Amino acid sequence: MLPLELLGSGESAIVEVVHGDPSWVGRMAELGVRHGCRLQMLQPGSPCLLQVGGCRLCLRGEESMRIFVRPLV
Repeated sequence: MLPLELLGSGESAIVEVVHGDPSWVGRMAELGVRHGCRLQMLQPGSPCLLQVGGCRLCLRGEESMRIFVRPLV
């Protein structure tokens, strides 16, 4: 398990844990970023660009540090 910000461009992963204030965790869940979801890192960095389901999502570095994922090989 590693922080989302460590995924490289084009890498996919499964979300294991989303840490933070309950309102922020809830907002991430509304956007599709929740335990068990699959995502792909489109552009690493701060902000990073993710593909989550059929949507693209941009997160700042501090936010991507609170999401822990299991990379898919």
